[in-house]
Amino acid sequence: MSIFLTAFTYFAYVFIVAMYAVKLVKIIRTPAHLRWELYPVVHEAKPDYGSGYYEDVARWRKNRRKTVRKGILYLLIENLRFSEHFKRNRGYWAVLMPWHIGFIFIVGFHILCFFGAIVIAGGNIPVTATSPETIGRIFYYLILVTGVVSFTTGAFGSIGLLIKRLGDRDLKTFATLKNYFNYIFTLAVFGSGLYTWIFVDPTFAEYREFWQGMVTLHPVNMAPATTAHIVLFALFLIYLPFTRSLHYITKFFAYLWIRWDDEPAAKGSKLERDIAASLGKPVSWAAPHAGSGKSWAETVAGKKDDAEKT
Repeated sequence: MSIFLTAFTYFAYVFIVAMYAVKLVKIIRTPAHLRWELYPVVHEAKPDYGSGYYEDVARWRKNRRKTVRKGILYLLIENLRFSEHFKRNRGYWAVLMPWHIGFIFIVGFHILCFFGAIVIAGGNIPVTATSPETIGRIFYYLILVTGVVSFTTGAFGSIGLLIKRLGDRDLKTFATLKNYFNYIFTLAVFGSGLYTWIFVDPTFAEYREFWQGMVTLHPVNMAPATTAHIVLFALFLIYLPFTRSLHYITKFFAYLWIRWDDEPAAKGSKLERDIAASLGKPVSWAAPHAGSGKSWAETVAGKKDDAEKT
């Protein structure tokens, strides 16, 4: 069982990384998008209300300074506070927020377990509350805190979202069976971790041993509750690429490439070439007025000729 547990966990991590990489490459290779052009844009050095580079004919031809780090910082903060949900539906936010905190902390928990195992195996340093080395005590408390916070908030959020979706008429209208399955599945993942922490492994010592065995390729046997949680989490990793979980990453593309994109299509630029390539693609829409069978460039030219005749 210990060998299966180790092999299955390795497979789950390799699978999710590979699937996310495939999806990201697919996103990066998508054609040039339709921009929102909403101002002010966060990455402008000194954004004024309603101002944009295109309001000044000469301004966009100059050196357009961008502070991309401001946009990235804004998105990182937004991913942590969910301010839009707070403004529109605070009851939903009150359960959605801890659910996402559970996700964030469970990722941190496993990253810390991995590096903690390296500290144990590579430096022969015990990761305990009484470790003679400071680094050992730091990893012990970080693993303990992130694990407890993750399992507690994640389980609370899963239950809260399930109740909220079932009880709120507006939310229930747009809920799907997959939504309810996700809440039950995440409850099983977080709940099994919470049960293991409370009744089986209050300091995550057994879980650290499992990760040490993962790093050293010497699998160890786990208690049934710990085994159940490890299997559930591995299944969760395999399932994630088939959900909308990639929005943690795609949100950066949506804002930086679409919502805040104000790059001019200068002559000879890559953007101009991308647009030209998109215009050369065939129109696949079925509606008669869409010009199906022609290229987008031919369709646009035809519409322009029709407008001039009228």
